[in-house]
Amino acid sequence: MQTPQQPEEKKLFVKEKFSSISPHYDLLNSLLSLHIDRYWRWRTTRQLRHYPEGWVLDLCAGTLPLALELTRQAPARQVLAVDFCEDMLRAGLKTLPRDGRMGRIHPVCGDGEAIPVASSSCQGCTIAFGIRNLARAEQGLAEMYRILKPGGRLIILEFSRPTNPIIKPLYNFYLNKVLPVVAGRISGDKEAYQYLASSIAAFYEPETLLGLMQTAGFTKLCRITLSFGIVSMYIGDKDIGGMGAP
Repeated sequence: MQTPQQPEEKKLFVKEKFSSISPHYDLLNSLLSLHIDRYWRWRTTRQLRHYPEGWVLDLCAGTLPLALELTRQAPARQVLAVDFCEDMLRAGLKTLPRDGRMGRIHPVCGDGEAIPVASSSCQGCTIAFGIRNLARAEQGLAEMYRILKPGGRLIILEFSRPTNPIIKPLYNFYLNKVLPVVAGRISGDKEAYQYLASSIAAFYEPETLLGLMQTAGFTKLCRITLSFGIVSMYIGDKDIGGMGAP
């Protein structure tokens, strides 16, 4: 399928697709990943274990699954959950457990390319399966750098393309043939899951994304692959002396 290429058109397209599937989003994520998505979020949150207190920004927070894990692992942590699709945030709020975490998750509808957060205010920033949906990834990375405190950390969790000769064809068949049909029938929007496959195929190579993070100002960069390379974590720090993107 053809995804709109102009930034504002892409924003509107992605917002419309996520609004469409928001009622079924969590169910489909768990079902189609065989619940492995929980492990991915656990691994992502562990990268912030040295920052158990203060504020963390969860960008492209969606229905809040990563925000829940961020608050579960650190009882003193506050999470600002930002997403530009209000329907996704509302769907997540309906399922929040009535425990102490509910008061530490603060949903805000906002744009990842103009984050409504003060500069140098967050200990950490996470973005799970959201950076390829940004119309201007470079602008988004500059904003993530801006809102982090010096010494803070960014963790990007994103789908990648496996290179294992056995896993690669199986994964591609599942992603392009099986997932859109199954998810389309459940959600009622097959096009949304065709977009998922096409956006993964068109996304940056890992080295390119790491290069964009470096350009934004991040240091101590690394990539960690999970589940045979189906997903990757990209990690970068804002140096103690860093006060803003170069």
